[in-house]
Amino acid sequence: MHGQLETATIPYSGEGSAVHANVVFVNVDAGQADPARRGLHEHVIPRISQTAGFVAGYWLEPVDGKGISVTFWESEQAARDAAGRIQPDSSPTTGVKLDRIETREVIGQA
Repeated sequence: MHGQLETATIPYSGEGSAVHANVVFVNVDAGQADPARRGLHEHVIPRISQTAGFVAGYWLEPVDGKGISVTFWESEQAARDAAGRIQPDSSPTTGVKLDRIETREVIGQA
């Protein structure tokens, strides 16, 4: 799917949404970029996409060793539960280390 973007409709009421996002910041070792990308596609994305409450997710190309992903969840509880499953030193992907996770309510969509 390189070069193509599939869009997901994120449920949004317009008056405050129950949908929440996890914004995950990671550090990626430049020397491990290829194994990190393979691990993302072979392990991380399949596991997260099967997690209860998952709506959609986007992983951005690392720049200067910094990677970002945004995953959308049906509720704040689902987002916090998913974030709680991520352990700082237990990445299944070689060369990737968790920096931080922020859980935020989705308040708009275009």
